[in-house]
Amino acid sequence: MERGFRTLDLFAGVGGIRLGFENAGFKTIFANDFDKTCKDTYDLNFGEPKLNTEDIWKLNIKEIPEFDILLGGFPCQAFSIAGYRKGFNEARGNLFFRIAEILEERKPEAFLLENVKNLKGHDKGKTFKVIIETLEKLGYHIKTKVLNSMEYGNIPQNRERIFIVGFLDKNKAEAFEFPQSIKLTKSFREFTANEADDKYYYNDKPLYERIKNDINSEDMVYQWRRKYVRTNKKGVVPTLTANMGLGGHNVPIIKNHKGIRKLTPKETFMLQGFPKGFKLPENLADNKLYHQAGNSVVVPVVQRIAENMIKVLA
Repeated sequence: MERGFRTLDLFAGVGGIRLGFENAGFKTIFANDFDKTCKDTYDLNFGEPKLNTEDIWKLNIKEIPEFDILLGGFPCQAFSIAGYRKGFNEARGNLFFRIAEILEERKPEAFLLENVKNLKGHDKGKTFKVIIETLEKLGYHIKTKVLNSMEYGNIPQNRERIFIVGFLDKNKAEAFEFPQSIKLTKSFREFTANEADDKYYYNDKPLYERIKNDINSEDMVYQWRRKYVRTNKKGVVPTLTANMGLGGHNVPIIKNHKGIRKLTPKETFMLQGFPKGFKLPENLADNKLYHQAGNSVVVPVVQRIAENMIKVLA
């Protein structure tokens, strides 16, 4: 009988990493995120465990249930090399070091961390160097790779993210491989509806006059960049970001038979690879939902990594 691997879901957001790992056969044992608005969406879509919203610095590491794999799409914050050299406690303001503390105390078999592609170049590469050195000092063997969703998830979004995978067992680390690239066969059109609520259309809004001549194809996705319209690769949406929720100007724009409109929150979730049946709370404002979608991960990419991890762990 195959062993059931238990995951700890940190910086869980609305559960994108959880979804990918559960689809691959892992079992979530504990989930935490400080953003209380995420709890509405997370708890609506998952059974136990529900989302714990305690400050991660206040979590008692000893009281976290037994787990085998740590998962976390952690925020990237600057930290000083000097602080790091003095030990974790000098750099407590940085959330990566909280992950390191949990790894140090609990020593799970493996972990997956996810971050923006720019983590590698952050502070001239010093931040990334410290992260890798820290993980290696804790006894983990590391592999990293930048994966683009449209090349590794068959999701038509130009989204590059760095994934850091670590195993305590050197042989397992050597056996693990990131997934191979796959052909993109889907267009954004498969993820967007023919009809949408009038509030998403620009037809009667002040911006319409400024964008109507530049947004002229139903096969392209556009963005309003404060002063001009930007056209994206054919059939592909630009990177969905957490700041889509800020005033709605960063939400990608499409044209259809009814006019010019921005993507709906539901469509942005689907373009992150969430299933059609993923529920969005009716009590949350669109800007919160856009933020949650942009802050999440592309589920099929995570699932493919998880499937490769379970092969070497089993």
